[in-house]
Amino acid sequence: MSEINVTPMVDVMLVLLVIFMVTAPLLTVGVPVDLPQTQAPAINEPKEPLVITIDAKGGIYLQNNPIDPKDLGPRLIAITNNNPNATIYVRGDRAIDYGRVLEVMGIVSSAGFTKVSLIAELPGTNDKALRR
Repeated sequence: MSEINVTPMVDVMLVLLVIFMVTAPLLTVGVPVDLPQTQAPAINEPKEPLVITIDAKGGIYLQNNPIDPKDLGPRLIAITNNNPNATIYVRGDRAIDYGRVLEVMGIVSSAGFTKVSLIAELPGTNDKALRR
C-alpha cells in the first residue's frame, strides 16, 4: 500500500505562515514623518482612511505613493468616486512650513472635499494615532 506523507507539506505551510505573520506588519509602515504632538482624543474610524503625507522635504504622498500637487485633486476625486463626504487625513512632518500643509489642504478643499483632518501624536509618546 502506498500512502502520501503530508508531514513535510504541513511543515512547509507552518514555516510560510510564520514568515507571513512576521513580514505583514512591516509592509504597512508608510512614509516616515515626525508628527507634531497634541492632547486631542483619538479618532476611532472603522474603515481605512485616505491619507496624504507631507514629508520633511515637502514631498507629497497619497497613501504611500509620491504624487505631484497638480495631480492630487483629480486623483482624490477618482479614488473616492467623486464623494465629497469622504474623510481625508493629512500627515505633515513638524519640520515643514505650515504654509505647505495649508497648500495641500487647499488643494483638497478645492477638489470639493469637506472632511479634511490633521494627524498628530500624543505628547511624550512615539505611538502614532489619528488625532483631530
